[in-house]
Amino acid sequence: MGNLSKLSNIGKVIEQQLYEVGITTYEQLKESGSKVWLKIKSINPSACIHRLYALEGAIQGIKKSQLPAETKAELKEFYNSFKG
Repeated sequence: MGNLSKLSNIGKVIEQQLYEVGITTYEQLKESGSKVWLKIKSINPSACIHRLYALEGAIQGIKKSQLPAETKAELKEFYNSFKG
């Protein structure tokens, strides 16, 4: 393991989950987008909206708490479409 955990919001657990779904570099994460969260959810059903925010923040290079309200709203809509 290594490089992904150096990104904002990405700890060892999320890094491992990204590896498990085939994402091993920042470039792959950026290309896949935060919606790679769906793949993570398929291997870890407890993946919540905060993980989705964390992935987007990592892509943008900011803490998830700094995501613009519009981005959070779009991600929340996406997340809610898969709840249940």
